Amino acid sequence: MPGENLSRDEARERAALLSVDGYDVSLDLRSAVGDSAGDGPRTFRSVTTIRFRCAEPGAASFADLIAPGVTAVSLNGRDLDPGEVFDGSRIVLEDLAADNELTVDAQCAYSRTGEGMHRFVDPEDGEVYLYTQYEPADSRRVFANFEQPDLKAPFRFEVRAPEGWTVWSNGAGELVDGVWRFAETKAISTYITCFVAGPYHYVTDSYTRVFDDGTTLEIPLGAMCRKGLAPYFDSDDVFLVTKQGLDFFHDHFDYPYPFGKYDQAFVPEYNLGAMENPGMVTFREEFIFRGKVTRASYEGRANVVLHEMAHMWFGDLVTMEWWDDLWLKESFADFMGAFSLVGATRFKDGWITFANRRKSWAYRADQLPSTHPITADIRDLQDAKLNFDGITYAKGASVLKQLVAYVGQDAFLEGARRYFKRHAYGNTRLGDLLSVLAETSGRDMGTWARAWLQTAGVNSLTPQVLLDAEGRVDEVAVLQEAAESHPELRPHRVAVGLYRRGAGGALERYARVETDVEGPRTIVAELAGAEAPELVLVNDDDLTYCKIRFDTASLETLKEHLGALTDPLARALCWSALWNMTRDALLPARDFVDLVLRYAGRESDIGVLQMLHAWANSSLVNYVAPDWRPEGERLLAEGALRELRDAEPGGEPQLAWARFFASVASRASDFQLLQGLLDGTAKIDGLDVDQELRWAFLQPLAAHGIAGEPVLAAELARDDTASGKRHQVRCLAARPSAAVKAQAWAQVVESDALSNALVEATIAGFTQPSQRELLAPYAAKYFAAIERVWEQRSIQIGMDVVGGMFPSLQHSPETLDATDAWLAAHEDAAPALRRLVLEARDDLARGLRGQACDAETADQ
Repeated sequence: MPGENLSRDEARERAALLSVDGYDVSLDLRSAVGDSAGDGPRTFRSVTTIRFRCAEPGAASFADLIAPGVTAVSLNGRDLDPGEVFDGSRIVLEDLAADNELTVDAQCAYSRTGEGMHRFVDPEDGEVYLYTQYEPADSRRVFANFEQPDLKAPFRFEVRAPEGWTVWSNGAGELVDGVWRFAETKAISTYITCFVAGPYHYVTDSYTRVFDDGTTLEIPLGAMCRKGLAPYFDSDDVFLVTKQGLDFFHDHFDYPYPFGKYDQAFVPEYNLGAMENPGMVTFREEFIFRGKVTRASYEGRANVVLHEMAHMWFGDLVTMEWWDDLWLKESFADFMGAFSLVGATRFKDGWITFANRRKSWAYRADQLPSTHPITADIRDLQDAKLNFDGITYAKGASVLKQLVAYVGQDAFLEGARRYFKRHAYGNTRLGDLLSVLAETSGRDMGTWARAWLQTAGVNSLTPQVLLDAEGRVDEVAVLQEAAESHPELRPHRVAVGLYRRGAGGALERYARVETDVEGPRTIVAELAGAEAPELVLVNDDDLTYCKIRFDTASLETLKEHLGALTDPLARALCWSALWNMTRDALLPARDFVDLVLRYAGRESDIGVLQMLHAWANSSLVNYVAPDWRPEGERLLAEGALRELRDAEPGGEPQLAWARFFASVASRASDFQLLQGLLDGTAKIDGLDVDQELRWAFLQPLAAHGIAGEPVLAAELARDDTASGKRHQVRCLAARPSAAVKAQAWAQVVESDALSNALVEATIAGFTQPSQRELLAPYAAKYFAAIERVWEQRSIQIGMDVVGGMFPSLQHSPETLDATDAWLAAHEDAAPALRRLVLEARDDLARGLRGQACDAETADQ
């Protein structure tokens, strides 16, 4: 619908005109169970009353609603004709009074795409589960409203649900005469309201905080999941991290948690990692682990729990005015997630994960043609949807870490405390935060913001070492470079570390200087006279956001002695830098594969090890010369199997190497071992092949034509659950058959019958690196279909299809030309659609450059 894509200008005009005093929303969800009548979408009744003021009586505006039908509309007691005022996405409101009351009685549709009111039927027991997901603008799929973050208001909700169900929302609820009624919320934005309803397994706990003034805060805690996942639900650990986080944020924010209860729902077919609805946080249910996982998975879940909790202050209590300043919540939550993870939980190495995983996401996003300043230019809701990216989250968090080093932790936290108290339940822009930070730090925040928040691109920092006649350091300098497209050189607070090998061979730091780097060349005078280093690490301790480069001697040291580097954070930073060099075609991909084969087995941090596995796989798929790829596959499979057999039985590295071996298996002997591990004829001491690992082993067997449909059907019978169904769908689509690929293409591109989770699984199965020739015909089909897909499908499914079905494995100039031809012929296409295609094109071109670099090495 044309009116679905609300623009920033429209939102500003409406915010200047209207002020919202409150909502009363009544939903009837009893239609969620039983047979659906008719051929149309399954619907529920939604009745909304909005009380609002208008600054210019007599003016016109509109309310938002996306629904199959509207039964009645009443404005200030006047009945309006739904057919005249409702166009499918907006309700026209004319001749407004100073004080207004709007009532809308609508039939809203249940969703299968994870947007709005998502309805899921559990194949295991037939139970129906509902939950909502709105960000950035899908609450209008559930009730009529003014869908923009700066029109905050209190909400009163009531829900009629099937008998035996429980319903949760932002406020505490109770069942009264067959109706669930919920306490009125504080003034919050529409996109963070929430419902969860169904026969969920629900566990409770409580949190108590006694403050210095003697007052006590009691917070009821709840956690829930589908009944089928209850046997795997380690709610005790979820509650432990929750309480640790609440203590941490109370200690540092000096503002009590403001939203009453704290429920956390792990829900099926979720598009995101989680969502910060106040009092009712929702998570993807994959955070409930059905099989053995490594410590990195528990750390990742804890980080997400804390990220969402930080939003209760950064985002929910104080909310950005428009999506331009999305970073005001996401960057802070991403930083605070890592900050509190290290400060409050058992995961004391959280900054290693941040340096290795989160910043890798940021570095990639910041080199795409779609990169943007952290404070972005968000013209409309489609722009906003795509801006939940590595810039807004991970680069923003990295820059905040740099800000803490720049102004000091105490000044940073005091600024946050003033920000909450000054703007509680309100909306803010960039300047509101900068003003409090300037107060607390005494620094010029405007200059810092212009360099870090209002420009795009990532700088490279390279050490330059000059030695004197005695072989000692005469001068160490840091060279700063920027890309031609984003030439800004920034001020960096960095630590420069010098490393040498000691008597035992360990590569350790013997000198460290913290300094400010500005301009193209900065001399680090304090390091003059030091012993000559074997390795110089210019962003030691990961204080700033930059691409680390190495001088020639340092790079040679890493190639020969990376495994001897004892500090795990320094090692993670070096690995990340080497990966960036591989992606930038400065290090041949086969050299990176060789480094992984030689040194990954010595890696002590399990999260870093798993990241190395992912990077090695990406090197093989995207960056090695095609004629070397079979050799690379053989080497990685042999190396993974060697490490798997040598790993401590039952340990986390063993599990990580088992999964990696399955992902790179390519020869008959590899597949024979995987089959043997599945049927019990082969055994590796200590390796428990649980159900999740069984599916991981079946995927390559399916992709190489060894596990066919009967085998996969038998496995589904063994694991007849929602999770099992997703695994089976992925494996079915992975089979090397033209008919299979045609069917998968039709299911996700030509039909909207699959739910979002099964669309995701089908796309994941469709694209297999071993099937490049089989997939080649779909390049032309892709470019012929994507504009239609974008126009006809929801934005979430559109993003999944356009991003996931791009012919990324067709590494050839012809594919690049076809992409450029589509872009040239579709200059007037939706900007968000063009952005997705531009990003895919950039990845393809980067892969071709990497392959050329790798081929040149082979020729030398």
